[in-house]
Amino acid sequence: MSRNALIFGVGSGISASFARVLAREGYKLAVASRHKEKLDALAAETGALAFSADVSRIDHVASVFGALDREFDRLDVVLYNAGQRMRGAIAELAPSKVAHALNVTAFGGFLVGQEAARRMLKQGSGAILFTGASASVKGYPQSAAFAMGKFALRGLAQSMARELAPKGIHVAHFVIDGQVRSEESGRVEGRDDPPDSMLDPDAIAETYLQIVRQPRSAWTWEVELRPWVERF
Repeated sequence: MSRNALIFGVGSGISASFARVLAREGYKLAVASRHKEKLDALAAETGALAFSADVSRIDHVASVFGALDREFDRLDVVLYNAGQRMRGAIAELAPSKVAHALNVTAFGGFLVGQEAARRMLKQGSGAILFTGASASVKGYPQSAAFAMGKFALRGLAQSMARELAPKGIHVAHFVIDGQVRSEESGRVEGRDDPPDSMLDPDAIAETYLQIVRQPRSAWTWEVELRPWVERF
């Protein structure tokens, strides 16, 4: 029986690293992003099916899952990695832009989580993963929109974990508390920075895989990951 996985909100960091890890482990993959052309290299490297989709659109999310119903006989792992960062003073934020940020960060997680749960309930197994951030547990100044979205995503994950664990579905949320290293985006340690002061996306991906592999008798619902320099 093949093992199949879907990653929503794919970029060059955590999600790309996790896709490579899953491909290494023999999973058949599907990856989705608003800009499909950015997925070409990763899809070629991992053999993944690539989809263009706006996670805040009900029809877009349903279309991706419908396509996978025709391609995969089951769905074992789903990662929701999308989010919309937005900064600004509370008195100056544009409500329409805040609404969009919430739709991407939280409502999209609901849409993907719901579609994944519907399929995994039928098979009685699976893992649904959500990528959170420091803002999932700490609201920073000028980060109200991002904090609202990430707090909501964490609440969604917690509720789903309690509802679905008795039915064989492992739901886990990851608090990524620190800067993630990415050479493509230029986010790397500088010459004067201490070693390993940024999170390694490959190391994060290995942790995601460990959670997927956990025995049901000792499931984790949340993991906090931070570099050694990050304050608790």
